[in-house]
Amino acid sequence: MIYVEEKRHLKCPLCGGTSFRVEEGKLDSKWGFTAHNVKIVICENCGYIMLFYKGRTIWDFD
Repeated sequence: MIYVEEKRHLKCPLCGGTSFRVEEGKLDSKWGFTAHNVKIVICENCGYIMLFYKGRTIWDFD
């Protein structure tokens, strides 16, 4: 299992980079009935984006 907090162990599957920018976001389903909180990890070398699931949310006011 990969943990985002352990950045020194995280490795980009595309380029092998170990430097990342971390952001938080929310993904909505196609019809808007569900929303999911995610941690977005972006490789600073190649720009590859990894999403880590943080759970569902009921706060969907978009």
